[in-house]
Amino acid sequence: MSLSSLLRCTSIRFESKLIATHFVLQRALSGADAINALRPFYFAVHPDFFGQYPREREVNENSLKRLNGYLENLQKPGRKSSPPTKLTFYVRGTQDNGDNQQDNLPPGFRTVSFTLQTKDVLSTVTDILKSCSLPVEHMKGIKASTEKPKGPPKAGTPFDRPIKWDKTYYTFTGYRDPEQELEQAKRVEPTLSLWLSKNEPKATKKHIASLPRRNELNRLKTELCHKFSLADIRWQRSWGITHRCCQLQSLSRLSLQNPEALHCLQGHTIVFTDQSGMNASGHVMLGSMDVHQQWIKLMERVASYRSLQQHSEELKERISLLLGGSQIIHVERLGPVQPIHTHYQALSTFHKSLVSHRLRLHPRSLQGLSMTLENDRCTPSLHEMGHFILPTNCDPPKLQVFLQRHAPEARERIQRKMQLQREEDAAVRECLQGLSLGGLSKDPSVSSSQMLTCCRRLLEQRLPLTQGLVVCVSHFYSVMQDGDLCIPWDWKG
Repeated sequence: MSLSSLLRCTSIRFESKLIATHFVLQRALSGADAINALRPFYFAVHPDFFGQYPREREVNENSLKRLNGYLENLQKPGRKSSPPTKLTFYVRGTQDNGDNQQDNLPPGFRTVSFTLQTKDVLSTVTDILKSCSLPVEHMKGIKASTEKPKGPPKAGTPFDRPIKWDKTYYTFTGYRDPEQELEQAKRVEPTLSLWLSKNEPKATKKHIASLPRRNELNRLKTELCHKFSLADIRWQRSWGITHRCCQLQSLSRLSLQNPEALHCLQGHTIVFTDQSGMNASGHVMLGSMDVHQQWIKLMERVASYRSLQQHSEELKERISLLLGGSQIIHVERLGPVQPIHTHYQALSTFHKSLVSHRLRLHPRSLQGLSMTLENDRCTPSLHEMGHFILPTNCDPPKLQVFLQRHAPEARERIQRKMQLQREEDAAVRECLQGLSLGGLSKDPSVSSSQMLTCCRRLLEQRLPLTQGLVVCVSHFYSVMQDGDLCIPWDWKG
């Protein structure tokens, strides 16, 4: 896919996300007013405008997913009160806040954190705009219109979504014009060889400077894993080497101050993420913004978390017996982490719906297949990677028919996935050896087929400027703070 095609897809995806948010809001606010109310916020934080800043893009992407989930929960009939949700965004600077540049951030960015505790969509939208120092005067008219009684919507009413703004909007607010940015990106689309020739010296310099930190990171990780018998230490987000070292140094200091607290982590995988707790995979999560006291409180609860994890595994076994030997799995994503208690509740709800009906499935008819549960899904589906995606609240008889009908296709997709994964792994090994790379990885949003295509083209070109460097295949060009090179999978030759 060319960059121009990717940019068009990005623009379409951006509009689609705005439209999706519109449907979340339109039941509480009028369609055009609601989308206009949040549009300045989306233009300020939307991940599609953070292509050259992968860390900031990832933070905003995760926070937007949590925000949309919060808004959707507010709209559910008979909903329970939503728990307080803390969100953090990187906000693109405007003329009004350009003097508030924070340290250690790229030029033109600032961070905004706020906690949502509202009970309706209108209050939520207002709080978001205020927290980001965006104007809310136009919300007064919206509030007045929503307080008026309205009749049921008429069938066939067209959806009003004025996506294209007048150029004076950007002049007045100081926000960047996305259409202008897309046009500029098209004009400066470089070839890989040209981009490498310009950026390889800078990447090499940063990479060499980061080597001591990389060695320190490996030393700390090995030391902590050995000392406390940890299965592994991971990071949910792509923090830089310095940031990761600081997190491990903080954990190391805690182990010296209170060594008894860490012994409960034996056998567990630690994941540094945005919140503390235990995730659905049984990994202990340490919030990167939490202090030692909060980490200690978490470790005191590890025993209860472990008990909940054991109950979850027992439920999975029971579900497997009811569903022909298929297994419930949890797929790690870049989105919001699913806590273990949420995962257990989903399993419990799903199991109760299954036992209420007697399914007629052979005990081993679905063996080798896997499935995930999603609370906000209405109908089952088959993922392109071969696992089923099932709603927590399901109709068991219909579910049985769906599983039996799609089982052969699921097995075929699993075989294709495994074959593709083997080919990808072989191509990565060949690139590492043939191109003398210091490392080669891919962004989670890059598929195996895209990675395979990229690796094969790299082997054909055999560009010498990447020797010794760490390369990450993504959707954009960038030199990371530690010297890692990000290149688009469909780079131009």
